[in-house]
Amino acid sequence: MSSYAIISLGGKQYRVHEGERLLVDRLRMDEGATVEPRVLLVGGDGAPDLAPSATVTARVVGHELGEKIRIGKYRRRTGYKKHTGHRSRLTRIEIEAIGGAKRAKAAAKPKAEKAEPAEPKQSDAAPAAKTEAALPEGYTSMTIAQLSEAANGWSREQVEAALEHERSDKARKGAIAALESALEEKS
Repeated sequence: MSSYAIISLGGKQYRVHEGERLLVDRLRMDEGATVEPRVLLVGGDGAPDLAPSATVTARVVGHELGEKIRIGKYRRRTGYKKHTGHRSRLTRIEIEAIGGAKRAKAAAKPKAEKAEPAEPKQSDAAPAAKTEAALPEGYTSMTIAQLSEAANGWSREQVEAALEHERSDKARKGAIAALESALEEKS
């Protein structure tokens, strides 16, 4: 999908490519565990995306010690000399996929639907279509700030449909809180 991504891991930012290995500050995970760091930017194919919906999947390869750093202190004419040093604890990770987790979930979802009988599938689709019809126009592209401002002008049914949508699909805490407060004002 994209050729590079900028991720945030351990308070630092890294520009990564698929298959790349890099050293980061020690992570509290076992070797072989997978990590999904926060994605700040995805780019490479066309314009960079500053609000990416893609995920980056990384695997912990191993834990290492960094290069030894020596520190020497000296004060002239007093005979004071002090030497110390340290080695940073680091974790080596390998970037497995950029945007691959979303594709894997999307590919797994249709397979699960095929395994279910036809009748429950139709009954599940009817409430979903009902709630999407009741959702306010342009709701899916709204940010939490826009949602909290616009929720006061919606009808009670639209607020309830949006709240149900957030709880079932997105689970954005700020959006749920804004919709619940708007619902209390309607009561």
